[in-house]
Amino acid sequence: MITFCLHQSSTDPYFNLAAEEYFLKNFQENFFVLWRSQPTVVVGKHQNALAEINHDFVHEHHIPVARRLSGGGTVFHDLGNLNFTFIRNVEKIQEVNFKIFTSPIVEALKTLGVEAYTTGRNDLVIDGKKISGNAEHVHRNRVLHHGTLLFNSRLDALKGALKVDLSKFEDKAVQSNRSEVTNIAPYLPEPMSVEDFSNRLYAEISKQIGGTEFYSPNETDIEAIQKLSDEKYRTWDWIFGYSPRYRFNNTIQTVKGKIAVNLLVEKGLLAEVAITGAISETSGKKNSRSTFGMPARLKSS
Repeated sequence: MITFCLHQSSTDPYFNLAAEEYFLKNFQENFFVLWRSQPTVVVGKHQNALAEINHDFVHEHHIPVARRLSGGGTVFHDLGNLNFTFIRNVEKIQEVNFKIFTSPIVEALKTLGVEAYTTGRNDLVIDGKKISGNAEHVHRNRVLHHGTLLFNSRLDALKGALKVDLSKFEDKAVQSNRSEVTNIAPYLPEPMSVEDFSNRLYAEISKQIGGTEFYSPNETDIEAIQKLSDEKYRTWDWIFGYSPRYRFNNTIQTVKGKIAVNLLVEKGLLAEVAITGAISETSGKKNSRSTFGMPARLKSS
């Protein structure tokens, strides 16, 4: 089976995520793709987006939020991070195995003088510090496996964007495992740019795979990917509305006392609001509770 190899030129996170789904569902060939994105927080398919991000930080720094097709935890992309994608036809479920796809990455890093290894959580690490998070999605007889490679990413932005207070959320969503992270660049025997790193990795993995053929998306491909990006990956319904049912709790200190807010959110809509605490002296009640149904669209900013 031919493996199409592609060095994606786009750095638009929504377009790149849409491209993965398009290649997965509209081709029979295997794929190997390397790509980068502008700064973005990318949550897993089954995660509560608001519970995974530092909303104030991403809003202040104009960092978009995206949701990918696969499960797993939240990751941070920027131009110092390199993403890899494998799409492969499988005959048996046993072939849906993380190590099948991470092993070529580990071997390629060795050729560059970097000793990386996998962990039980399907991460790639150096000296016990995470450099790559991986996730998979199966569609019929095809598996999509993708991961990050922190090369010279802004780790301060990564930590700032993903620092959240989980105590305010009650849900059954998949939660991210917070791990100590590091970049690959300091471990290289000789300095290189992220572009050189990407080219070296691309050449090495293409050689390992064998039977490869360079693929350049044509005009029809690009139009279809852009359509999928606009109609799905950029939409509020997919990014925030797809989040599972959850409750949000918060307590606000006012001059009149504390006010406790409890929200029940279903498909991104407020299904129930409960407010408890000091309201106003003019109401004649210092402790009151108000609970009511309130279907309303939550704002993402």
